Amino acid sequence: MIGFPVAVRLSPDRFRRMAKNYWLVKSEPEAYSWATFVKDGKTAWTGVRNFQARNNLRAMKKGDLVAFYHSVTDKQVVGVAKVDKEAYPDATAKDGDWACVDLVPAKPLKQPVTLAAIKADKTLAEMALLKQSRLSVTPLTAAQFERLLALAGK
Repeated sequence: MIGFPVAVRLSPDRFRRMAKNYWLVKSEPEAYSWATFVKDGKTAWTGVRNFQARNNLRAMKKGDLVAFYHSVTDKQVVGVAKVDKEAYPDATAKDGDWACVDLVPAKPLKQPVTLAAIKADKTLAEMALLKQSRLSVTPLTAAQFERLLALAGK
């Protein structure tokens, strides 16, 4: 088991109460996996080049919780991250007004939540992941986030 910083070693209930908003970010595991993210301990979530996804990044607040989704091959939520630094200019952008945030890993899910399980769940039916599948950064409701955790076995 990989250890996490003391700052994120909170009881599950206290951990969730501290967050104000919930999000989902997508990453191809071949490009940047959950395991790499945990090994790095922190990352700047750069490279977002969609205006709606950029606006979602700008809406993120420090302490918000983020579901980490492996896209393309795995198609499953594999962990929970936390926003460590709010939106700032994305240094990887050559032109345009793009933003990034800093994320830190909070905890792996006991059991990944597959796309098939998400599609089959009534509470998750309205997730932006299903409605706007090309967006790499999407909001989640508190109920959707809680349901993902429940499906993962908390």
